Amino acid sequence: MKLVLDNLLLRYPGLAACREQIWRAAEIMAHSYAEGGKLLIAGNGGSAADAEHIVGELMKSFVMPRSLPEGYADALVSCDPAIGSVLRDKLQGALPALALDGHFALSTAFMNDCDPLLGFAQQVNGYGRPGDVFLGISTSGNSMNVLYAAVAAKARGMKTIGLTGQGGGRLGDFCDECIKVPGNGTYEVQELHLPVYHCLCMMLEKHFFGENI
Repeated sequence: MKLVLDNLLLRYPGLAACREQIWRAAEIMAHSYAEGGKLLIAGNGGSAADAEHIVGELMKSFVMPRSLPEGYADALVSCDPAIGSVLRDKLQGALPALALDGHFALSTAFMNDCDPLLGFAQQVNGYGRPGDVFLGISTSGNSMNVLYAAVAAKARGMKTIGLTGQGGGRLGDFCDECIKVPGNGTYEVQELHLPVYHCLCMMLEKHFFGENI
């Protein structure tokens, strides 16, 4: 994983101040995945799009091939030789991740019936388990719906990671690790969030699937 992080900092030297934050965040996520955990991600606007982007990189191959666990590949064929062989050959290894912005029926029902700011927290309450990880993305670090979700995650026994601008806002107070990129304006922060989370995804992929290269 270290080589992936080194390459990021060669391309984006301005992120050097975040090196330890990125490394510790990757370690938190790797430990959770190794123990059978999952990643829950929340953000608003462009950060919601980033949450979906992260899920896409983790749930399928990103930069390297990902084989299925040997036992699962065999079980697919045992269920049905023809269909199972297709699944065995075309499914890819996945790192479980959920973006909390995309469940429209649930989100709108909860907003209408309960509280618009607690939609992410309700999903953390429902999906989260001890040992899972919550990743809150907020350029200011002060998005209240993300803060509520972070508190719900900590109370659930989850690890919490923030991805913010350089101030960190209140989100940093509720995080086991907060990556504070060196920017203040929303667009500046978002421009740096993408290479950071790409790096995290590549670090995790190399850690769990690196034997394929």
